[in-house]
Amino acid sequence: MSDPVISVRDLRVAYGPKVAVESVSFTVNAGEILGYLGPNGAGKSSTVKVLCGMNAPTSGSVTVCGFDVAKDPLEVKRRLGYVPESGALYESLTVQEHLLLIGRLYRLGDAEILERARKYAGFLGLEEKWDDRVGSLSKGTRQKVLIAAALLHDPEVLFFDEPLSGLDVNAALLFRELVRGLAAAGKAVFYSSHVLEVVEQLCQRVIILDKGRVVADGPVAQLRERASEASLNAVFQKLTSQGDVAGTAKAFAAAVTSATPSR
Repeated sequence: MSDPVISVRDLRVAYGPKVAVESVSFTVNAGEILGYLGPNGAGKSSTVKVLCGMNAPTSGSVTVCGFDVAKDPLEVKRRLGYVPESGALYESLTVQEHLLLIGRLYRLGDAEILERARKYAGFLGLEEKWDDRVGSLSKGTRQKVLIAAALLHDPEVLFFDEPLSGLDVNAALLFRELVRGLAAAGKAVFYSSHVLEVVEQLCQRVIILDKGRVVADGPVAQLRERASEASLNAVFQKLTSQGDVAGTAKAFAAAVTSATPSR
């Protein structure tokens, strides 16, 4: 059996006295789609930043494609594609210029970049925006540019952090099938999202994080069975909720509707 594409052992991430991630361990193999879930502040973004070589771990061991993220962050970055919820784009560039710049950073030739970029633009419906400035694009269209840019260099591992943000229904459906196709082609996919219905349909395995620690790790069906719940939403709420969500929501709504507007 080949080595895992992503290997995390006893990861700890701390910002001064605040611990964001504690004793997290997992692996992701080629062709696997891993869902990485947790409430806000659970440590998801801190994990992703370490895995992508943006931040060094406080302690523990993390390798991506066999390279240590602390020792060889550039080698790690060469082999991954990253689609964040809201990524930094060069707003003064056109879509074509932006994709050319990204491709050149990965040391691809211009002819190869343009061939791939135009092909991806066709799939994503970006042809009409090819010569538009990135700063003029809608949020959904900007997200499509991020997706195209992340795939230009044919990465071995893909990190998706709320990748459906801003996409319309048809684009979101296309993206889901794209992720399945990439995994079928042998890519390792790390997928973080709050849209649990999509995670349940897409991911072969799910890790749930709460307060920086792993509270569940396994196939969705197995997690549902262990928690005696019918859906991933219910499992997530059971493992991470700090109280009666329905009761809190009801009380909140009552407070809003009974409030007297100030004059």
